[in-house]
Amino acid sequence: MTKNQTMKIEKFIQQNPQQIKSYPLSLQALWHDYQGDWNSSHKLIDHESDSDCAWVHAYLHRVEGDLGNARYWYRRSGKPESKQTLTEERQQIAQALLEQF
Repeated sequence: MTKNQTMKIEKFIQQNPQQIKSYPLSLQALWHDYQGDWNSSHKLIDHESDSDCAWVHAYLHRVEGDLGNARYWYRRSGKPESKQTLTEERQQIAQALLEQF
């Protein structure tokens, strides 16, 4: 990851709750996870079906330790099951989603 990509993720993480509401739900959910709030993160995307939300959803179930559920959401997202550390995967997702935003 380049220094610019890292800085973009750091700036995203530092957004306040009001600012984050302008982001897509997938990024809002990821932001909550960065803040240590898994429950809010999961609640935001629990009933969403687009591929970006499904990717974040898969990651969240990996965090939870529910690999069977995570695999389901990886299939829904069209992304391969991650073998990275949780931190690496979260950064990969953040980088990809921020590039689209």
